[in-house]
Amino acid sequence: MLINKLIIQESQTTFFDALLAQLPFFLIFFVIWYFMLRPNMKKQENLKQMQSNIKKGDRVITIGGIHGKVIQVKNDKVVLRVSNNSEITIDTIAISRLYNLNKKESDGS
Repeated sequence: MLINKLIIQESQTTFFDALLAQLPFFLIFFVIWYFMLRPNMKKQENLKQMQSNIKKGDRVITIGGIHGKVIQVKNDKVVLRVSNNSEITIDTIAISRLYNLNKKESDGS
């Protein structure tokens, strides 16, 4: 009887010891997620929101560095005027940021 109690107590302490030994790994994972992965997820969410709110007349910069003015918004396409006589059609996801000619600041980042 006494041996059974000792075995049960020993098995319980080893379970909690094992759980306590795993605690640093969980803490490291949480720190990595909070300081490295979470900001990137927020940045991607803001970028998608900006891309879905593009409207006619916005001035944008594409991921390739092309500056243009939005003249038409279709489902997932945008027509940009890049100079007086040239227009290009791009995917909405190719727009990296909005900009204002007066401030020269990006609204999307």
